[in-house]
Amino acid sequence: MQNPPRWVSSSGDAERPNVARLYDYYLGGAHNFAVDREFAEQSLKVVPVAAIAQHARAFLRRAVRRCVADGVRQFLDLGSGIPTAGNVHEVALQADPACRVVYVDNEPATVAHGRTMLRDNGSVAVAQADLRDPDAVLCSPEVRALLDLSRPVAVLMVGVLPYLTDEDRPAEVVARYRAVMAPGSHLVVSHLTADVQPEMVEKLVGVAAETLTPVVARSKAEVEPLLAGFDLLEPGLVLAAKWHGEGEAATGAETVSYGAVGVKR
Repeated sequence: MQNPPRWVSSSGDAERPNVARLYDYYLGGAHNFAVDREFAEQSLKVVPVAAIAQHARAFLRRAVRRCVADGVRQFLDLGSGIPTAGNVHEVALQADPACRVVYVDNEPATVAHGRTMLRDNGSVAVAQADLRDPDAVLCSPEVRALLDLSRPVAVLMVGVLPYLTDEDRPAEVVARYRAVMAPGSHLVVSHLTADVQPEMVEKLVGVAAETLTPVVARSKAEVEPLLAGFDLLEPGLVLAAKWHGEGEAATGAETVSYGAVGVKR
């Protein structure tokens, strides 16, 4: 489904940790550098980042399977990072080879790596755009070529909204995507929260700040407005590990993120 690593050059890219490559490392992928591995190992001494990433990926897989079961065959993954093992296209295409997936990321090196990995897969593309600019995302050549927005699409915002500050007006960003989604479209959201494990999340926020990509944890009451205009599938907005989860071990890592899937009627 994806090709092995064949790195593209990027000035200075290997000199500092990169969020997308760190996430790849935490998930057991091979698309990372020595600087990422060193930082990741140090961060794991502070907070169980790998377990947190694995819970997030498990939620993503369950949500994608639900979208396919509901008849959705198009996926727009915003802030996707590197499409490492177990990502959207692998799950969706296994369920139905007719699925189409566009990954979107705003970092040139991450986009270049993703395009290299998926260079032989005609059902998948990687667009370079910032999710805060829906017009740029939706008008990108990759979206226009692969997705038909007059038909239901699954818009995935898994773990990415914490990177939007309040000044970015995340609820308005989500609403702009909702406005162009056809009836029957699905929105998949997960969001970092300190509601249950404030000390653990404080440490996680500190680790993120060291990568120069700070994140914002939000309460359930702050996440709910992001889902306005969507009918939430059962069990609603809950801890992501409990969204049709399968009894994940209680380590604390499973309590730092909310998850939900909503349908536009």
